[in-house]
Amino acid sequence: MPYYRSVGEIPPKRHTRFPRPDGSLHAEELIGQEGFSQGSSLLYHRGSPTAIVSIEAVADSHPAGVPNHPLTPRHLRTSDLAPGEDPVSGRKLLLHNSDVRIGHVRTGGSGPLHRNAVGDEIVFVHDGSGHLDSVFGRLRFRPGDYVVIPSSVIHRWVLDPGVELSALTLEFTGHVRFPGRYLSRTGQFLEHSPFCERDIHAPSQPLIEEGEDVEVLVRSRAGTTRYVYRDHPFDVVGWDGCVYPFTFSIHDFEPITGRIHQPPPVHQTFEADGVVVCSFVPRLYDYHPEAIAVPYNHSNVDTDEVLYYVEGDFMSRKGSGIGRGSISLHPAGHTHGPQPGSVEAGFGQVGTEEYAVMIDTFERLDLAPAALECEDDAYPSSWLGGGPG
Repeated sequence: MPYYRSVGEIPPKRHTRFPRPDGSLHAEELIGQEGFSQGSSLLYHRGSPTAIVSIEAVADSHPAGVPNHPLTPRHLRTSDLAPGEDPVSGRKLLLHNSDVRIGHVRTGGSGPLHRNAVGDEIVFVHDGSGHLDSVFGRLRFRPGDYVVIPSSVIHRWVLDPGVELSALTLEFTGHVRFPGRYLSRTGQFLEHSPFCERDIHAPSQPLIEEGEDVEVLVRSRAGTTRYVYRDHPFDVVGWDGCVYPFTFSIHDFEPITGRIHQPPPVHQTFEADGVVVCSFVPRLYDYHPEAIAVPYNHSNVDTDEVLYYVEGDFMSRKGSGIGRGSISLHPAGHTHGPQPGSVEAGFGQVGTEEYAVMIDTFERLDLAPAALECEDDAYPSSWLGGGPG
């Protein structure tokens, strides 16, 4: 949960009269988590956030997933996926379980007003720039940004002119948190954390838009619903609290290194129920004189491991066919590690310049149809050597 912020105009005390210039009252809206027992934000609307003109179901497809059976390491080429209409409807679901839906989107279109009422979202922006508009205000995003959107926040993706967005999408059924070991008892980032409050960026001023009979698409566990609101949701004059959309750039993650190879938890950035998200960034290699720089072979005993390859030469994966925009799935029960020759190629190297996002899930991931459509069938044999380049 991010730290407390106050933006725009708010009254001195919560739940007290806050009159508009014409004497009518601003309408409060509390966005709170876990039934008023965790973080929340309080927003003040000019109009009513509950005045609904109409409600109708929207037909949408929920592609059925299939188990990863027989147990197989996978390489998915997101560049093979067709572009979508906008950053919401254009998402291609690839992997999923009851805790998270992992997908990818490539689009040149801006999105509709949208609310995900199932859980929080993280969208990692690989390419493209623009802003996320929401009831909290306008939030700029750039390549390398994690855009974190709390559950049930009405928002809209707006791309810069002539820009195409390419992004990894993570849709959770719970809430996104920072790792507890980075935080003090009162929630401040500690000195050993690889980032701090200065790296978290949020809307800094209200966003006011006029309009009537405004459509908002709402995703719930039952499906998608179209709400039409009498008043435009973007009419908030001020808010305060600890729940709001924010960005954190992978370029602001400060790597933790050691004399010998450090395990993946040192790269952890976010967590949610059943899921951890890690950031791999340029870093010095291990500096013990006999250190092996690349990761050792390992078995994921309790987790499925997903890696999204962002930038760099991906030294440990050379010869596997993996490149920019690839996604690898190394499931629990599968021993994996560097490609043949990678260990020897690392001798004498002082560092790596690669970027990647890793998602570990404690429940098995199933394969959506789009994953099978963009799969590299040669990947499982790439550890034999002489694989595709």
